[in-house]
Amino acid sequence: MPKKKYNPKEIESRWQKKWEEDKIYEPDFKKSKKPFYNLMMFPYPSAEGLHVGNMYAFTGSDIYGRFKRMQGYDVFEPIGLDGFGIHSENYALKIGTHPAKQAKISEKRFYKQLQMIGNGFAWNERLETYNPEYYKWTQWIFTQMFKNGLAYRKKQQVNWCPSCKTVLADEQVISGECERCSSAVVKKDLEQWFFRITKYAGKLLKNLENIDWSEKIKIAQRNWIGESKGALIKFPVSDSKFLIEVFTTRPDTIFGATYIVLAPEHHLVKELEPRIKNFKEVEKYAENAKKKSRIEEKEKTGVELEGIKAINLATKEEIPIFIADYVSVSYGTGAIMAVPAHDERDWDFAKKYKLPFIKVIKGENVKNSVYTEDGILINSGKFSGMDSKKAKIEITKSVGGKIETQYHLRDWLISRQRYWGAPIPMIYCEHCAKAKKGESKEMPGWYSVPEKDLPVKLPFAKNFRPEGEGKSPLALIKSFYETKCPACGKKARRETDVSDTFLDSAWYYLRYLEPNNKKSAWTQPIIKKWLPVEMYIGGAEHAVLHLLYVRFAAMALYDWGLIHFDEPFKKFRAHGLLVKEGAKMSKSKGNVVNPDEYVKRFGADTLRMYLMFLAPFEQGGDFRDSAVMGIARFLNRVWKIFSDFSGNNVKSNEKIQKIIHQTTKKITGDIEGLSYNTAISALMVLLNEMEKQKEDLAKKDMEVFLKLLAPFAPHITEELWHQLGNKKSIHLESWPEYDKKIIIEDSFNLVIQINGKLKDAVEMPVGASDKEIEKTALASEKIIKFLEGKKPKKTVIVKNRLINIVV
Repeated sequence: MPKKKYNPKEIESRWQKKWEEDKIYEPDFKKSKKPFYNLMMFPYPSAEGLHVGNMYAFTGSDIYGRFKRMQGYDVFEPIGLDGFGIHSENYALKIGTHPAKQAKISEKRFYKQLQMIGNGFAWNERLETYNPEYYKWTQWIFTQMFKNGLAYRKKQQVNWCPSCKTVLADEQVISGECERCSSAVVKKDLEQWFFRITKYAGKLLKNLENIDWSEKIKIAQRNWIGESKGALIKFPVSDSKFLIEVFTTRPDTIFGATYIVLAPEHHLVKELEPRIKNFKEVEKYAENAKKKSRIEEKEKTGVELEGIKAINLATKEEIPIFIADYVSVSYGTGAIMAVPAHDERDWDFAKKYKLPFIKVIKGENVKNSVYTEDGILINSGKFSGMDSKKAKIEITKSVGGKIETQYHLRDWLISRQRYWGAPIPMIYCEHCAKAKKGESKEMPGWYSVPEKDLPVKLPFAKNFRPEGEGKSPLALIKSFYETKCPACGKKARRETDVSDTFLDSAWYYLRYLEPNNKKSAWTQPIIKKWLPVEMYIGGAEHAVLHLLYVRFAAMALYDWGLIHFDEPFKKFRAHGLLVKEGAKMSKSKGNVVNPDEYVKRFGADTLRMYLMFLAPFEQGGDFRDSAVMGIARFLNRVWKIFSDFSGNNVKSNEKIQKIIHQTTKKITGDIEGLSYNTAISALMVLLNEMEKQKEDLAKKDMEVFLKLLAPFAPHITEELWHQLGNKKSIHLESWPEYDKKIIIEDSFNLVIQINGKLKDAVEMPVGASDKEIEKTALASEKIIKFLEGKKPKKTVIVKNRLINIVV
């Protein structure tokens, strides 16, 4: 047994090299009998390298994978880099290097750090999104979206980040700010590519009921998809052919609608220009509205469209029409019927502009004289006296409306006016456009790049700085954008925008299985054997970004018959957030923890265990330097007990056997539930008992302990496992099993209550009769003192748990 001092640096580098040479983490994709795809969320290789928050996520995922491998599964745990995108490009701009060159530097650093933490990665299957052999198939998926009617291009007012100088999807705008740089987002009119994710809104919502995902992620997706059941009602514009289409969840309140509001950018504003007497004022307001960002927080403002009115079909009365920035063109129809007496935002606006309030539902006003609940209708013509819920359908019919379900979700804006990304594989031919030819009837002149011509390679552009004018730097490279039409062969132009990097990560789990396949993105026999993913672990911050997009992509691929499942991940768990001494880690605060220094000082096993010991994995924890030493001492004690072990005993005593089996049961359940902190606590308790009885330990006891510790501290356990004389890697051994008969307790702690309040606790044999329990409880000195001679009215006994004495 080891007599030398525990040296993590020497042990860990040696075993990492050995594992890779022996390929113990490489499954046989074709012959595997029990495939288990264990995936962690695609890492973004920041130029700063791996930080301790990344390591927290990777370690938690790796522990689960190692556990499943020891349970007999053929575990596949791949790794790669989601390397395209704004963060890498901005860093390259900052330091004055090219993103393609910086990517190789970041790649080398990131992989070196990932190697260092000791995860069971299948290194042979690694991939990088900026590799043309990868983004060839990202582009192919784009072409399939176009051919199947899910990709389209149109001019629309979009979210524009003036700092990043690119458009953003709705999901990338948080409280009016860019999720990447926190700059205030403004509106801009641009021609953009979109994916019709809205076609799958209902399915994206419904499927949440049947997948085993963290509940907070499901809630976030439900809220973002935002199902609304209501009515589509058309309000005529007086003396015209125009109709204002409104979607409302409260058609029962239409008799209280006293004005109409259009979003500033609503198409009718322009169409009604000749009739709007104050059009210059309206136009100026609409222009200013584009520059504002925090829609929910700003004061309600608006402008009436003078000279035109709408007709409330319920009351037959004319009502004014306003434009106001509290209504967005992106949601619903971009127009609302305003009911000030029953909607808080409408109440604020109506009060400011002295507009009428008509109460149409009985009920006590709860806030700002606004009643927003259901009730009995009043001031509603023939519907007065009806229950408002029941009246919804009847009133909708009476005004020629239509009952409908709508969603908050909007189509995925996929274009980016940056350089560092996969070029969008589309070609525009002006000749075909004039002849009204093309792959899509709604978009004449547009063609997808033929598969034989993929990938459309990203050129090495010397000037890759975004101009901020709504065009990608690729629009400056004539040799890139000049091409021939795939249909007529005449001069044509390539699309110069690149795709959102979330498209790169919407399908990467498929490519990991065959990263070197040059003929296709994946093959059916392999994906049918290994997919969908069994366990997926990642950050909750991507609840409505990556996690929504990846589900949409899978549903589309399934509908096209390209994959056999419509949900990519059977089980998803969101890990918690790591903070540093109570504060969120950030570069500006200077409290980002680099794991390198801790690995160098204490070893990867110590850091792995410390991170998992902080708190429940799904909760996150507070990183404190001083606390790392506790885990370091624990592993040194593990090393010492094995150093002192003589190995003479063939059979251990019953007491040790019992605690080993109890610990095995607990740790098995804890790992399955990702309760890694309590599993480590149980290992500490077991080590304490083993140290007390080290003279009675058998080799089998030591081996079980190492197996239980192995997922958490893979290096030291591998070393000690071989020191015990074993030849095969501990990580390919079977997970310990526990015997239910051995762990049955002989005694239990009897809780004694008086009138439901705890007064004492005593140890009693399991199976004691009610008579024995009552006798023991009443004989307790504390109970005698509390009763003070009073006789119990009755006793309530819960077998093997407690007795409650009622006086």
